[in-house]
Amino acid sequence: MDYKQWIVYSEEVKQAKEQGQPIVALESTIISHGMPYPANVETALGVEEIIREHGAVPATIAIINGKIHIGLTKEEIEFLAKATDVEKASRRDLPYLLMKGKHGATTVAATMICAELAEIQIFATGGIGGVHRGAETTMDISADLEELANTNVAVVCAGAKSILDLGLTLEYLETKGVPVVGYETDVLPAFYTRTSPFSVDYRIDSSNELAKMIETKWALGLNGGVLVTNPIPEEHSMEESFITGIIEKALEEAEKENIHGKEVTPFLLSKVKDLTEGKSLESNIALVKNNAKLAAEIAVHLKK
Repeated sequence: MDYKQWIVYSEEVKQAKEQGQPIVALESTIISHGMPYPANVETALGVEEIIREHGAVPATIAIINGKIHIGLTKEEIEFLAKATDVEKASRRDLPYLLMKGKHGATTVAATMICAELAEIQIFATGGIGGVHRGAETTMDISADLEELANTNVAVVCAGAKSILDLGLTLEYLETKGVPVVGYETDVLPAFYTRTSPFSVDYRIDSSNELAKMIETKWALGLNGGVLVTNPIPEEHSMEESFITGIIEKALEEAEKENIHGKEVTPFLLSKVKDLTEGKSLESNIALVKNNAKLAAEIAVHLKK
């Protein structure tokens, strides 16, 4: 069986591949599970436009009717934003969803897998998953980390979501040999906030040097991704102590309501949105757009 039978390219992505243009992969859980309608559609289209403005071609990835779509039409984005039968797809879910002809919105892990199949090297997202708080007893660790260890796609994000155990997340990435690079920062950004108590492995201040480092890693035959952490723009960031307090509250509620596994992140993000009176949604949109811009710049340098 050839994996190509499950892949469908949009016209724009197909042309970009034929012409050797830089391409940036985008995930789709942000559309179906990450944001309310219509903010999800507006953000998805806005992020794609930013990538085009910076010289690359966007490839939003999703599973529709059991096919991996690399690049989506506006109608397909609208469909994912409104449909109620779109499953959250990670590595373990891909074979089942394809075999059953179902719909799936790709997480960081699944998007990396599909991007690598499509030979796309750069992927922009909001924040990665990681080691959940209390993982020493629950073993709740996101598949995103394992994918970063094994899949040759560089991921541009605003750090790991601060609902996670950031220290253990960094330890896990270090064990797996994944470089965590700060773009214009020495400390790990934590999604809604520009800072955290943790340092990145390396600081790099230009998109050209980021591209060179990514290229060097793969030229050495060192498999796995590079995690580029790009702090949320100053005007949209929240105070570290403020967001920490809100996350503690949201975690307590998740515990009380017995919410576990892949349901935890959407629950917490929705709670954080309520508790910050919607400010977290604005921040989420701003950081995704910021990451798309940097990813497009890196993709352009990689092509050179």
